[in-house]
Amino acid sequence: MKKYKSTVVKVGNLLLGGNHPIRVQSMCNTDTRDIKATVKQILELEKNNCEIIRVAIPDMKAAQAIGAIKKQIHIPLVADIHFDYKLALEVIKQGIDKVRINPGNIGSEEKTKAVVEACKKKLIPIRIGVNAGSIEKDLLKKYGQTPKAAVESALRHVRILEKLNFHDILVSIKFSEVPAMIEAYRLLAQKIPYPLHLGVTHAGTPFIGSIKNTLGIGVLVEQGIGATLRVSLTGSLEEEVRVGYAILQSLEKRDKKFELISCPTCGRCEIDLVGLAEKVEKFLEKIKNPSKSIKVAVMGCVVNGPGEAKEADIGIAGGHGKAVVFAKGQILKTVLEKDILKTLEEEIKKIIK
Repeated sequence: MKKYKSTVVKVGNLLLGGNHPIRVQSMCNTDTRDIKATVKQILELEKNNCEIIRVAIPDMKAAQAIGAIKKQIHIPLVADIHFDYKLALEVIKQGIDKVRINPGNIGSEEKTKAVVEACKKKLIPIRIGVNAGSIEKDLLKKYGQTPKAAVESALRHVRILEKLNFHDILVSIKFSEVPAMIEAYRLLAQKIPYPLHLGVTHAGTPFIGSIKNTLGIGVLVEQGIGATLRVSLTGSLEEEVRVGYAILQSLEKRDKKFELISCPTCGRCEIDLVGLAEKVEKFLEKIKNPSKSIKVAVMGCVVNGPGEAKEADIGIAGGHGKAVVFAKGQILKTVLEKDILKTLEEEIKKIIK
């Protein structure tokens, strides 16, 4: 399939689409009207490298909170709005960076035009978001709950904006089933030139949800489709961001500040490799702005250690109550099991400094 090349839109200080990096975003689960709680959650997500954050706007009080929230955060803020055009006008007034609203559901043409004109004036893009559950009844009757129906629904909304000479558009077209999600985005990419926001909706708990998102988003990203993504999980927002980055880094679409490789263990393993690998991963994730990327290996035995992991900048290979420490395949020393983590952390610090 031909690589998808979209137009470019600006969201806050970020450019999305074209050849720009795919951005990772999440959505607050706080009550947007609770400004303190919402800001606290966003600041925590910023620490975990979230690049764009979306909040729900259920009523006017939530819309009016946007200005205060914006003043206290550092990443672009997106308003999620359904049906009520007055809420869209208010968040635009409050300084929102992007509005997620489907123009076909706002109501009259005058209401749609009011939102579009307000967005034009402040250079705010609109994301059209179609889910399997939001497809219009006539399209469901004609096509069923299928990718073709979802694409036609998205195109209806797009045409409304284009008719009003508005082109700062992003589009998402989500299903909870991975094959349908992939097909829908592929079809859509053949119909429009706009940046696409990727995601598997209602993906589930962190285990199954991460698998579904990785498969769906990964396939599309590899084909050049996608300007931004949200990994939808029934779990912590930090995990959404972690999985999003992991997908992009695995496909070499974003730089890695670290790469951890570890073996699946076997009968030769005589140390607590699983616990050690988890602790090393947490240590690596806390490193901010390292001077260079680093590859770390946590291996269960010397059979698979320095040999299979010889490209690692630093690594360990376990033995009976001890481990060898190696760098680029060369053994440096042997340490007792109780000292493995401490030694590895010290060696990592030397490398990144």
